[in-house]
Amino acid sequence: MSITANGSAAVHPVHGVRTEPDGIRGVLNRLESPCFAVETERGIGVTNEQPQPGARILAAVGPLPPQRLGSARFRAHHGVSFACMSGAMANGVASEELVIAMARAGFLGSFGSAGLLPDRIDTAQRRFAREIPGKPFAANQIHSPSEDALERGTVELYLQHGVRCVEASAFMDLTPSIVRYRLAGLARGDRGEPVVANRVIAKVSRPEVAAKFMRPAPEKLVSALLREGLITAEQAEWSRTVPMADDITVEADSGGHTDRRPLSALFPVIAGLRDEVCREYRRPVEIRVGAAGGIGTPEAISAALSLGADYVVTGSVNQSCVESGISPAARELLAAATISDCEMAPAADMFELGVDVQTLKKGTMFPMRARRLYELYRTCGGLDEIPDEERNRLEKQVFRRSFDEIWSDVVGFFDSRDPAQVQRAADDPKRRMALVFRWYLGMSSAWATGGQPDRTIDYQIWCGPAMGAFNDWVRGSHLEPAVDRHVADVSQQLMRGAAFAERVHQLGVSGIRLPNSCTRYRPLPGGAR
Repeated sequence: MSITANGSAAVHPVHGVRTEPDGIRGVLNRLESPCFAVETERGIGVTNEQPQPGARILAAVGPLPPQRLGSARFRAHHGVSFACMSGAMANGVASEELVIAMARAGFLGSFGSAGLLPDRIDTAQRRFAREIPGKPFAANQIHSPSEDALERGTVELYLQHGVRCVEASAFMDLTPSIVRYRLAGLARGDRGEPVVANRVIAKVSRPEVAAKFMRPAPEKLVSALLREGLITAEQAEWSRTVPMADDITVEADSGGHTDRRPLSALFPVIAGLRDEVCREYRRPVEIRVGAAGGIGTPEAISAALSLGADYVVTGSVNQSCVESGISPAARELLAAATISDCEMAPAADMFELGVDVQTLKKGTMFPMRARRLYELYRTCGGLDEIPDEERNRLEKQVFRRSFDEIWSDVVGFFDSRDPAQVQRAADDPKRRMALVFRWYLGMSSAWATGGQPDRTIDYQIWCGPAMGAFNDWVRGSHLEPAVDRHVADVSQQLMRGAAFAERVHQLGVSGIRLPNSCTRYRPLPGGAR
């Protein structure tokens, strides 16, 4: 059955029933009220009011405010109002301002500490303690295979500041640092049971990595931490019964580090694995599974929830908001992106391993230039083996500096960050070449963050197709201009729109077909029609 889309009367004689598209949309948008579909002489209409006696009710759905979407356990465990979080974007792109705005609006925000020096991370934690005391937030703990000292130092800071939630990302295996963070938060409860104070949200795209976070920490790593005095004997004993993560975020086609796998294919596999692991350890299902990658519209959130996601994680769309740590110039590029304006490029933090990240290609030559650098890395044994013509092009057009000048900067950079990096390159020409090339990859992010005008063509902006989908959704609304995108408003509009989409779906399951003109939520100031 279907609703006609050409009703001329705004209110049907049956009290409060709407039959025209704008009226139908208004009824559906009152999410805090129930919705009834009734038969009228003009076809099917909808109303938020209990139909009068004698009216033929065809379907009914209850109130569905956005705060009810997703897992109640996720909301309670993290102390938030919404089962939605903003993911970490490295180098402070997921900035202090973004995290604070999300926390104040009832969302969990993850600070993009990856790539930042300890002083900046320390300053951010002090600001959170000062400006959002008692409110939940997360901080990123990224796996850095080429910067192990930085990974360890970040965990040290988190433990010193009492950071109670980290978003672990880009891990291919468990490391001593992430295990230490988890186990150092174990304490004895009132009845002698282990209480987990340090929460871990693991963002993964591969089942084999997900399984490692679903199980207790490996005995080998636990024993090593115990020998070093970094955990207590009691914590080591408790580690056998505690999974490494509270939540597993299934990362599909996202910006930054991604395997670009479809969420509809990846999510059921990892959710099923979670159930298998819980049966293996004979414990109730306590690990929640969320969805990330491609989350840029209400329909995407609704689809993720339909797959069984306990929560959703947004990323690219937050980057275009005014609170993000990226420059206004980069935000304008993001706001102009379509779903086809993304491309893979070598990752700065895993360059030698051949790992890629998904970036924006519209308005920048970064992906093409970065791929050429990796091709040279694979085929040349060092900087001296690069053909003269290629070297001149790189130094004059891409780097705009000589290799020797760049190497001097690299040495100064790692002297304050991880001196071992330079030491390992002293007698290794290929390693030295990698560090020089990584200079460009790192600076390209810094140029985008700082908005350096003469380097726009080299901006590295992490971006997934969700950005283009979001831009399409907000076209013609108050959220279309980048300068008017505020992360709390964006998050609330997305969640409210997802509840709207869920209501449309519920009516559809009951056989109520709505005209296309009134089935999509329109973002409006305040979220109300």
